[in-house]
Amino acid sequence: MKQFKVGVFVAIALCVAGSAYAHHSSASADTTKTVTVEGIVKTFKWANPHSWIEIEAINSKGVAELWNFEMTSPALLIPNGWKATTLKAGDKIKVTARPLKSGEPGGLFMSVTLPSGQVLGGSAGSGGAQAPAAPQTAAPVKP
Repeated sequence: MKQFKVGVFVAIALCVAGSAYAHHSSASADTTKTVTVEGIVKTFKWANPHSWIEIEAINSKGVAELWNFEMTSPALLIPNGWKATTLKAGDKIKVTARPLKSGEPGGLFMSVTLPSGQVLGGSAGSGGAQAPAAPQTAAPVKP
């Protein structure tokens, strides 16, 4: 009976550890910086748990490079105006993102400017675009 309890405990621990590993953090991105990249959509993957945008952009040396941007899930993108058909290969877009700490071309999506000029973000708290904070002003101090 004791072996059975230990076996059940180990099985539960492995399931919890697997779930924690599968749901990764945004530790690979520099959340103190933003980058805006203009390029041509190569791939738009509408999928759970994360959608992806891959664009080809010309770097400062005039060389084309692929940038990959991780988005949030479709369930959180839909309320922000996204559809599975929002982007298609060949669209010229601008992506604003949190860049990768490694310096590789990519990052965590914040917003996209579509060919029409419309800007679509993600959901607040999910790494997507958020409304800017209101300016803070101090109340006058009475003498």
